[in-house]
Amino acid sequence: MSVGVRRGRLRTIGSRWAHLILGGALLMPFYLLASVAAPLLVDGADPLREAPWQFIAFGCALPPAALAALLFPLLRPLEATAVRSLCGVPAERLADGPALSWAARRRSALWFVAHLLAGGVVSGMTLTAPPAAVVLILLPLSGPLKGVVPDWMRALPVAYGPLAGLGLLALVVGTAWAAGALLARCAPVLLGPTPADRLAAAEHRAADLATRNRLARELHDAVGHALSAVTLQASAARRVLDADPEFVRQALAAIEDTTREAVAELDTVLGLLREETETDTGRPAPAPGLDALEALLDRTRAAGVRVRVTVEGRWADLPPMVSREAYRIVQEGLSNALRHAGPVPVRLRLRRDERELTLLLENPMPGDHPLSGEDPPARSGGGRGLHGIAERARLLGGEATAGARDGVWRLTARLPLPGAEPDTERGTAGETAGETAGEATR
Repeated sequence: MSVGVRRGRLRTIGSRWAHLILGGALLMPFYLLASVAAPLLVDGADPLREAPWQFIAFGCALPPAALAALLFPLLRPLEATAVRSLCGVPAERLADGPALSWAARRRSALWFVAHLLAGGVVSGMTLTAPPAAVVLILLPLSGPLKGVVPDWMRALPVAYGPLAGLGLLALVVGTAWAAGALLARCAPVLLGPTPADRLAAAEHRAADLATRNRLARELHDAVGHALSAVTLQASAARRVLDADPEFVRQALAAIEDTTREAVAELDTVLGLLREETETDTGRPAPAPGLDALEALLDRTRAAGVRVRVTVEGRWADLPPMVSREAYRIVQEGLSNALRHAGPVPVRLRLRRDERELTLLLENPMPGDHPLSGEDPPARSGGGRGLHGIAERARLLGGEATAGARDGVWRLTARLPLPGAEPDTERGTAGETAGETAGEATR
């Protein structure tokens, strides 16, 4: 065994010993309470002088300690911190928060009693055994000691005194090591998370992940569309910079409007990151709805994309959540057209009936586009747009599909309306999407 391993084990034994001494210190208030109550309840009881009564007071001190652990939920994180620091138990095996359920409190109470019981025994041995061991070791060498030690010490043969002293010290060390190891094994069981704690932690992680995904979708759709439009506008303006200054001025004005809108939406999303109350309550991020669709189409047209819109049914009174998600889906669909196909004509169709809102976006694909006949190559840092669209649709109980066929890219989203009965038959747009060759990453 290497020197480093031995030193590590010695440090572990020493820290666990300190943890046991801490248990003895925590036992003292309850022990003193029992020592004071014993003479009041039993005539002739004297825990301060008589050893039997000291053991009785020691046992009577444990029930009040268990009651205190049951009544104070914060005891569990305090004990867990001490176990992590002194017993070498990994932090992930111990619970973090207070014991809120009664099952967790019972475990904490059982642990507290075990800690105080082992700590009281080891503390008592630590205080009394070393002085007795020193006396036994020095007894053959010191005549005056023989006049003050008990009779059983004087009766020991000369050679047995030092051996008895060393054995007494070994007993203290062995007891401390065994008690520390036993407590370290019991700590994850008694101080670890209960099934209710694990369920609460899983729900918290799920809520946090949902919030992060929602904010990521908002940032991707808002900023991604603006950057795609600005890139296309700047590219077009650069090509005709000398030949058509009027067009350049219009493009710069469109870039200014697009970036202003993007900054406003970015500020809105970043504001959610600063407001914990907003994210904790799970309220949807403020975002424009279909009432802002015309402005979105104007900015897209300013980038050189011809957008033809067909509306069937009323959508001005859509539920706010459906309106916001529909706007983001249309925005991401237009961003995909700008980013992957360039200034090509785009057809947008919105159809509302009693059950759902259906969105259909179609745009031709360039002849050399990788999706025209082959699988798309992987793009570093992209490809999350369609995943975000699918997530938005699923959050509303709907679905979204996308794919390429016959040189046309089609994106279809079906968003059920709140209170509407589920539709088992697909509408026209759903049938159109169902005829596509399959989903693709874009």
